[in-house]
Amino acid sequence: MTRKIAIFDTTLRDGEQSPGASMNTEEKLVVARELIRMKVDVIEAGFPISSPGDFKSVAEIGRLAGDECVVCGLTRAVDRDIEVAAEALATAKRPRIHTGLGVSPSHLRDKLRLTEDQAVERAVHAVRYAKGFVDDVEFYAEDAGRADIPFLIRIVQAAVDAGATVVNIPDTTGYNLPWGFGARIRSLMENVRGIEDVTVSVHTHNDLGMATALAMEAVRNGASQIECTINGLGERAGNTAMEEVVMAIRMHGEELDAHTDVDTRELTRASRLVSSITGINVQPNKAIVGANAFAHSSGIHQDGVLKARDTYEIIDPADVGAGGSQIILSARSGHAALRHRYEELGYTFTDAEFEPVYEAFLEVADKKKEVYDGDLESIVNERNRADEAIWTLDAVQISCGFPLTPTATLTLIGEDGNRITEVAYGTGPVDAVYKAVDKVVGVGCDLSEFSVKAVTRGIDALGEVTVRVTGGDGEVYIGRGSDGDIIVSSCRAYLNALNRLIADKRERA
Repeated sequence: MTRKIAIFDTTLRDGEQSPGASMNTEEKLVVARELIRMKVDVIEAGFPISSPGDFKSVAEIGRLAGDECVVCGLTRAVDRDIEVAAEALATAKRPRIHTGLGVSPSHLRDKLRLTEDQAVERAVHAVRYAKGFVDDVEFYAEDAGRADIPFLIRIVQAAVDAGATVVNIPDTTGYNLPWGFGARIRSLMENVRGIEDVTVSVHTHNDLGMATALAMEAVRNGASQIECTINGLGERAGNTAMEEVVMAIRMHGEELDAHTDVDTRELTRASRLVSSITGINVQPNKAIVGANAFAHSSGIHQDGVLKARDTYEIIDPADVGAGGSQIILSARSGHAALRHRYEELGYTFTDAEFEPVYEAFLEVADKKKEVYDGDLESIVNERNRADEAIWTLDAVQISCGFPLTPTATLTLIGEDGNRITEVAYGTGPVDAVYKAVDKVVGVGCDLSEFSVKAVTRGIDALGEVTVRVTGGDGEVYIGRGSDGDIIVSSCRAYLNALNRLIADKRERA
């Protein structure tokens, strides 16, 4: 059986320190319910002395959690902080006080203005004082990543001797390289008496983009608790992202001799919840929970994933609650991906039929970042209309603007293959185009309706035009056309209606 690695979530404390991420008590309770559902081991619910709101949040979350998980409150190594935290945690069945102080030369000299001896004395007093209120006390050695290792060993030893049940070794500034931080953890494991009887926790920051790597190296060297946040929220560049460390342990459990009890199927839901509440969006390429985490746009990748998912995905999207893999259709997509998506939409093609559809797809894809299902439907519909057409559009050019007179130059191809070009003026660009069409086609009709809608979302969406024309006998004919250029869409729609009118006249004759 592998070692259990406790997941200590600090989204509601350190994560909330991200600029703009502040949450009220009700919002914190919503997140806390999700954390409980995920089966995290510890919820750091806040810093009780910092504000009445934080005090209330810690108390309410303590009441909510019951026996499900430990509820933790942060303090400085100050008696009044500890007393207020104990009061807030009175509602919790499994309370923990998290107390400590800075231990690096910079913190001792510039912030706390303490000697090493004074710092050890304050740490011991804080742990003992907290033990008077709760059995579970976690000591944090702030900025341990930059501390002198002999002093770090000394102060951690003192905290363990004073009764700390958890010792937290933070890389507060995200300064360390993974192997250097791992060596610090290993030094503590080898030199602190009784450390095997306490939980060794790590709290790593992402200033150099290595928070997850630091945490993994710490686990490899003996740490048994990781402090993390959903989406990696936190001060400056953020904290270790829970979704990353949990899935890294799941993927490499045997190698790390480690496992967690987190329900990974809740990771995506939790990510979206926190993003919604804080208003801080997750970058699309964020590991595990980003919008593109299981999305494939390269034709080579799409072909591989469609043949066997694990050719390009090490994680099953369902394992993190992300649904399925996404095939993103773009100009880089190949035949296999496009055919697969059309089959999902209910379309089947022979090879000969598919090639012109693929060429039409590439024309659209070159104009858009992403091609959606509505675009695919429109491509097929436009191809079908063109195949049945008597007159088809070969080229159209518009000149208009203030104070110019709108002018259309139009070339149509007849069913005999001949090209005819006409020029016409109008009150607007569409009017000019339609008058040019009338000159070529020579069919009398009245335009009774003209409407435009976007086929899909986005400023680069295809536009679909619908027109209704009334023939000389009173019959109404509907025409549709679509393209990224609204003038082209308009022309195709009008031609589609006129082609139907002409075909109807021929049948009657």
